Amino acid sequence: MVNDIESREYSLLKDFRVEIEEEEEGTTFSLCFWVYLISSSTSFPATIIQQVHSDSVGSAPFLVLDEKKRMMLLPLLLLHKEAPDPENSTSWLEAPHASMEIEFPYEKWIHVGCEVSTDFVRLNIDGEIVGEKSLSSLINKDSPTSSFGKLALANIGGHCDSLQGYVHNVEVLSPALSIKDHWGKDVPLKLSIDNSSASEIEVGDDGVWSIVGGKASCRRNFSLDVVLLNASGQPVNKDVEVVASLLYADNGALVENTTDAEAPLLASYDGIEYASCGRPSKMLQGRASFKLKISQLSSKCENRLFCIRFHMLKSGSYPFFEAFSPPIRCISRGRSARGSSLMWKRSTSTFHPVNISQSSRVDEGSLELEHSSIYEARPYSSSKRVRSGHDKLSTTFKTDPNLERPDEECNSHPWTVNQVENEFGRSLEGRPENLEEADDSLSDSESTEERNSPFKSISSGKSPISDVTIFKYSLSALTERSFMLKEIAMSASDNELSEFAHQVSLYSGCSHHRHQINIAKRLIEEGTKAWSLISQNNHYIRWENAVFEIEEYFMKIARCSSRSLTQQDFELLRSIAGSQEYLAQENFEKMWCWLYPVAFMLSRDWINALWSSTSPKWIEGFITKEEAESSLQGPRGLQEPGTFILRFPTSRSWPHPDAGNLIVTYVGSDYTLHHRLISLDQIYGSSSSEMNVKPLQDMLMVEPELSRLGRIIRSH
Repeated sequence: MVNDIESREYSLLKDFRVEIEEEEEGTTFSLCFWVYLISSSTSFPATIIQQVHSDSVGSAPFLVLDEKKRMMLLPLLLLHKEAPDPENSTSWLEAPHASMEIEFPYEKWIHVGCEVSTDFVRLNIDGEIVGEKSLSSLINKDSPTSSFGKLALANIGGHCDSLQGYVHNVEVLSPALSIKDHWGKDVPLKLSIDNSSASEIEVGDDGVWSIVGGKASCRRNFSLDVVLLNASGQPVNKDVEVVASLLYADNGALVENTTDAEAPLLASYDGIEYASCGRPSKMLQGRASFKLKISQLSSKCENRLFCIRFHMLKSGSYPFFEAFSPPIRCISRGRSARGSSLMWKRSTSTFHPVNISQSSRVDEGSLELEHSSIYEARPYSSSKRVRSGHDKLSTTFKTDPNLERPDEECNSHPWTVNQVENEFGRSLEGRPENLEEADDSLSDSESTEERNSPFKSISSGKSPISDVTIFKYSLSALTERSFMLKEIAMSASDNELSEFAHQVSLYSGCSHHRHQINIAKRLIEEGTKAWSLISQNNHYIRWENAVFEIEEYFMKIARCSSRSLTQQDFELLRSIAGSQEYLAQENFEKMWCWLYPVAFMLSRDWINALWSSTSPKWIEGFITKEEAESSLQGPRGLQEPGTFILRFPTSRSWPHPDAGNLIVTYVGSDYTLHHRLISLDQIYGSSSSEMNVKPLQDMLMVEPELSRLGRIIRSH
């Protein structure tokens, strides 16, 4: 582990000073440094570095920001004929110079390299040349007595309105050394908030975060990660701790304790709440994770907005070692966020059953479905929502058979086995596409089914789980459902959970949810046992140390001892878990909520043989949509129509109704790629016993659009 950050590595811009002597550097040198400018009330143009000569010729600007905040490198007084007149303070405005073409950024580490020669000046930014100017030399190269003497380059502003900032790794290079090499070594660091990690946070149209807080019975956990990155954006492993505190957004003052003397910001560790200021989080692999609660309400503080400050301990009071959240409005559970248009939401319970969809999402349209066991969804309208983290801005869908799209929450009607088997044999031609990406929302198809459901009311039998809970679950998004299922499964019996699944199906008019509800208890219990065994009470473990237990659990649940997981399978699982070298409980649970439904589905008699088969290899392993599409591309284009590959959708995770099902990716008769979901529960039912229907492989091969099993081709 790398030691704590040395504060002496960073200094104030106002203390910048280097001296250059000709006998050491000659008439050609390069000045390199990292600079972090702070936005202030400085007027422009403004001088960053002044050139001061030992001879009594005065001083002049060397490096400046012009009126458009573009960096300019100017000639030297005793080296270039075009140098500005030291007695005329504005003459440098007319002097030839090398400069950037864009505004110099603030609040960011930038590498600056100033090359000076008798014949030119050259400005480098982040290792690349951005400006160069040819100049005339004042020095007679043939004369051994020619010299520009001793030169000092310094920031001598000293005024309150002068440029404020910090510098790092200041060095004068000889001609033999490269500016690009200096740029790549000893890179400065900056603390940042990883917005993709945020959960249980609503973001309003005005950018203000809304978080449910207040008294203990109402406030909710929300999660944030902070990352330590170098100037190149790479995570840096440093042995440091980060602490969070709640401030007023308008003046940066600490928020007071509540009237009950409770800390305004609380941090949760192992289910216990602490005052956040007294419980720093240690960084691991450049990342520190926080589970927080706000006990102080904005309404109790004159409706003022808050913000969270994260700062590194024992690393000096530097702005680049601090990270601030956007303004926060802490609301009570009964109030809704004002103008909220974006939601970060993730389960924050001890076991985190979440919907895995870390690829780009776009908003789903309404869906029109036909009765089919391999079915596709066609959009005909689009809602306008925005999501966060890895989610992208919502867009309106255009029907495109070559693109996968967010699937609706549950896009199938209740079916009997005979209906499914009869429908399976129909041609796939003309059916709307079901294009894969997961979504947290209640689908249009589901709400349509609710209106058109043959079930007019909930069963009259009394459910041990309240009607309010059933109602809320049926209308909630996937991540909220995962949280509710965790809470319900922990206290409900198997019979009560089964009855809850039945009631949800009756209320929503869709039986497709039953399976994920019924497996909830076992999924959570097995996941908790697996993590306990793997972690051995450690918060983090190396990924390679976890793969053997993961494989053992998978093979046990899938009831398959003849086929183990491959390196490619583990690479996909690691990607779902977050692609980190170290595995935290949250990462494990993300992976588990995808893997368990797959393993459970493979344990069924009617698909277990398909997974175990190696000749032919019906299911080659865990693959992505992109790998399937690439494998169906031949050297001269797409393979023959009818060539198909079976895969598990990486965006379907418990409690999504389609988690654990299969997608068939195939080349259609129109010579385009198609992706269609196979609803195994609809074909075979949700019971564990094999039903009197054809094997899946037989049903696949009678489809006119499917004729030839493809193979996965991986590039190495």
